[in-house]
Amino acid sequence: MIRAEAKEKKPRVYGYHVYGDLYECDEEVLKDEERLRKIVEEAAKRGNMTLLDVKSWKIGEGVSVVGIVLESHISIHTWPEYRFATVDAYTCGAHTKPGVAFDYIVSMLGAKRVRRGEFERTLE
Repeated sequence: MIRAEAKEKKPRVYGYHVYGDLYECDEEVLKDEERLRKIVEEAAKRGNMTLLDVKSWKIGEGVSVVGIVLESHISIHTWPEYRFATVDAYTCGAHTKPGVAFDYIVSMLGAKRVRRGEFERTLE
């Protein structure tokens, strides 16, 4: 017997990771811990993620910010003296948009050059 419609096979676990290195960023933004926290909060909203908490640390002139989202995390680590930052947006769930969150962060940090990677993380 042939079924009229094929059943779509979905992975048991679905995740998507967008990450990158940001060059020639706005040095003042990279030093501003509070502003970076707000950027992570807005990135989570734009990426359709459920923000649970934001933690940040000032390390010399640089800042590390981690947004814990129900679906995983967003992170920014900065080196203002080099106008450099690294960014990760990793989420589980097809309803999220980590690429949108990543692109928002890139625009807010004023990066002139970006090396971006994307990786699907699934268990089928």
